[in-house]
Amino acid sequence: MAAAIGSGDLERGRQILRAEYPFTPIAKSARKYTTRQCLRIFYRDGFLDRYSGAKLVHPGALRALSLIVPEEFPAHPNWAVSQCHFAFWELSPTIDHLMPVARGGADDESNWVSTSMLRNSAKGQWTLRELGWTLSPAGDYRTWDGLTGWFVEYLRTHPDLSTDNYLARWFRATVDVRAELR
Repeated sequence: MAAAIGSGDLERGRQILRAEYPFTPIAKSARKYTTRQCLRIFYRDGFLDRYSGAKLVHPGALRALSLIVPEEFPAHPNWAVSQCHFAFWELSPTIDHLMPVARGGADDESNWVSTSMLRNSAKGQWTLRELGWTLSPAGDYRTWDGLTGWFVEYLRTHPDLSTDNYLARWFRATVDVRAELR
């Protein structure tokens, strides 16, 4: 391709690119999951990052800690790296599509896995094979619950934290999902 273009045959260069290395635009579309849907996946995966096997922490527990010790553990509503503790990127679980939707993957639970915000961001629209990553086995929430038990008990004994809408939403969903699991 470069040789064709270098010799002045731009059209031949274009043909080579189209045939051997075509550009395929990737459509990006926003995904919305309910708090309960997220929690069901986090529990299913045992609060483990399925790409690394690292432990993840319940989002409500992380935010509660940021409200309890804000200077030492600051949070930011839009996860601005310059304004929130890096642990949020490493430990906060998110949902990712094993096969990106833009690449033909289904936008349903069969294609969802738990991962950290950091790895979700790094993976982007790539497949595991393209990145050389593997899928770690799911954990067991009865072994590691991502500090869910601590979160629920702390909010029950400190109801003033429930005035925070984010915490209240995660608390209600957590109580409901835990009841479903029993």
